[in-house]
Amino acid sequence: MPAFVTFGRILFAVLFIYTGATKFFPLQATADFIATKVVVPEVIESYTKQIETATAMTTPQLLAIAGGGLEIIAGLMIALNFGARFFALLMIIYIAVSTVLFSDFWNQAAPDNARMVVDALKNLSIIGALFMIMGYGRATRSAETAYGDV
Repeated sequence: MPAFVTFGRILFAVLFIYTGATKFFPLQATADFIATKVVVPEVIESYTKQIETATAMTTPQLLAIAGGGLEIIAGLMIALNFGARFFALLMIIYIAVSTVLFSDFWNQAAPDNARMVVDALKNLSIIGALFMIMGYGRATRSAETAYGDV
């Protein structure tokens, strides 16, 4: 059983590694998409201006790099089973926030929102798998112990 779990964990992590890498290659396109969906709150706007000045990059570009980097690092850590629970928790938060920000299906008409609904449900199922990774943890457990938790 642990071999199947390891293999499944590696295959699952490929999703994050790939999607994280795809955010870097068309970085400006990713940043432009983020700019259409994310608005910087006025409370932290002065701080973001300082960071933009220090890095010579826009906030959407920095968010694209941070998101892509998080996905790649979390995918590698989940695949290697090193800090998997922590990175699964980070990815749960990241996916939940990105689903709310980028899957705007509740503001679209019924036939037009089908793709967005499927994307949101896909993200929900990925969050479920990440909860399983958090629950399974690093140590192997017997089937009786695992089913006894329910």
